[in-house]
Amino acid sequence: MSRLATRFGQLKSQQRKALVSYVMAGDPHPEVTVPLLHQMVDAGVDVIELGLPFSDPMADGPVIALAAERALAGGTNTLNALEMVKEFRQKDNETPVVLMGYLNPVEVIGYEKFVAYAHECGVDGVLLVDLPPEEADDLKIVLQKYDMDQIFLLAPTSTDARIQHVVKQASGFIYYVSLKGVTGAATLDVSEAAARIQKIKTETDVPVGVGFGISDAASAKAMGVAADAVIVGSAFVKQFATLAPEQAVVETVNKVKELRAALDELV
Repeated sequence: MSRLATRFGQLKSQQRKALVSYVMAGDPHPEVTVPLLHQMVDAGVDVIELGLPFSDPMADGPVIALAAERALAGGTNTLNALEMVKEFRQKDNETPVVLMGYLNPVEVIGYEKFVAYAHECGVDGVLLVDLPPEEADDLKIVLQKYDMDQIFLLAPTSTDARIQHVVKQASGFIYYVSLKGVTGAATLDVSEAAARIQKIKTETDVPVGVGFGISDAASAKAMGVAADAVIVGSAFVKQFATLAPEQAVVETVNKVKELRAALDELV
């Protein structure tokens, strides 16, 4: 059984919600990332989403786009990010790690080489935000060869046909985008998102996580009622835009504890 299936199964048996944290690999510099991941797990993160820095992150808002710029300026590329997972696995062989990024760097490396090395480093799944599900079969074949999950996005604008395609193809979990817009957007319609998540969950047994717009305990708890997982990114990443790295790590860990406590109130 995959790490993702194991982790979601454990949480379901405990009637708990998964806290999924997004971290940009190499932000603000490479030495920060792996120790930060370990501290976030210790504070209550269940699944790590590791961002692959890219120069044209069209689905991301300014917080994560600037994080990608900082990471690239610090010398982190896609292969470096995979090596960070390999280092993380030296101490943690249980926490699932999903890569989140864009298609171009993966195509440059090549599907087979990228997935084979990701698997060797201990990656559990891949989410490429600009790869439509209808065009993802070639990558899916390679991921299945290495027993890795392919994560897909669904959004408020997703058609019934897109939803049906994703629920048939997805594994690991489905990422429901709660907002129409880019990452870090501020306006969250909880009731609309909850209704859409419930509809998706009637179509599949694959866990459904919700992200975009979740920034505090209240929004995490509200979305956790309907979803299997709450995905938080910009609320963590923004700490590194204004604070010294050491203080940003402290604030990020405190935010994890706040969100974990809120989700555990749903038990």
